[in-house]
Amino acid sequence: MHRWRNRHLAVLLWRLPRGEGRTVITLSSRDLPAADRFSWFCDLVARDMAPHNIVTEHASDFPASARLLSLGDRVGVSSVAFPTMQSIRTPRLIRRSDPELWVLALVVRGAMQREQGGNRVNPRPGDLALYDTSRPYWASVATDDVAQCIVLHLPRQAVPVPEQALRRLVATELPSRTGIGALLSELLAGIVKQGPAVEAGQIPRLASAVGDLTTAFLASLCEADGAATADARKAARLRQIKSFIRARLGEPGLTPTAVAAAHHISLRALQYLFREDGGTVGAFIREQRLERCRADLTDPLLADRSVAALASRAGFSDAAAFSRVFKAHYGMPPGEYRRTHGVPQRRNRAGQPDGEL
Repeated sequence: MHRWRNRHLAVLLWRLPRGEGRTVITLSSRDLPAADRFSWFCDLVARDMAPHNIVTEHASDFPASARLLSLGDRVGVSSVAFPTMQSIRTPRLIRRSDPELWVLALVVRGAMQREQGGNRVNPRPGDLALYDTSRPYWASVATDDVAQCIVLHLPRQAVPVPEQALRRLVATELPSRTGIGALLSELLAGIVKQGPAVEAGQIPRLASAVGDLTTAFLASLCEADGAATADARKAARLRQIKSFIRARLGEPGLTPTAVAAAHHISLRALQYLFREDGGTVGAFIREQRLERCRADLTDPLLADRSVAALASRAGFSDAAAFSRVFKAHYGMPPGEYRRTHGVPQRRNRAGQPDGEL
């Protein structure tokens, strides 16, 4: 029994390593013994979103399943099916762990009640409900069979709409059957349905589309389309692009043109974003690659890797050029930097330093 449980709890760490090419993980409590299914679901909710106190009459055998799609940078879409239950996010749980997420839930099956911030809403299938993991809330789901919700979670910093305005929307009725709300609902449902067919390389574009449409939806409800929101939206886009770059430093084809294309903006618009931030796209890529190499050179777990291999790992294809740039930035060649910071250097069969640069 413990082997079953440990294996599935490990799978719950579902944000996939880079480069595996997989975009979706599907999980089911049916793969576990009946006695472990409820605790498995509680762990899933805690890891995928935030810890809750969950109460159900089905604790002895909890039929649940989930399809999880990570869009990167802590943005995710989950489709979760479960029986009747109540969940509570208490002040104590918030103090213990708060991922600082805005959560937008699309009810697919079942009847829900939700209370937060003095508001109360009873969303039905087809309705959207917003809530905030940083404030206490209570939710109840009733169903004759299995309820289902599609949940979009976004880090607070990724939603460029004033927080006070958004907090007025939690646990209120949102217009999800017409206009932008209907488009957003259809997009979330489509992501769940087509997620297995989405290639890893398309995830950044999908994340951008989800973020833009969600921001447009929430900003329109808050009437928050002024200059402050426009500035916040640009800041959120810049954070998203920087996160994209950091995740792909090892790719030789990571150029300003490629970054602009991945985010569906012109090269000029990309350069303008970075210029307002006080730098350039090319300089940011180079600095991040250098910092990755510097960190790797001081990592004992990578002591068996040559300097040239670490440079290649960070996206530097020319070892000699890398050595010159590294020395100019840090004041010494990479091999000397590694020796100075006390990481044992790998040696070849002749006992000489291997891959010295």
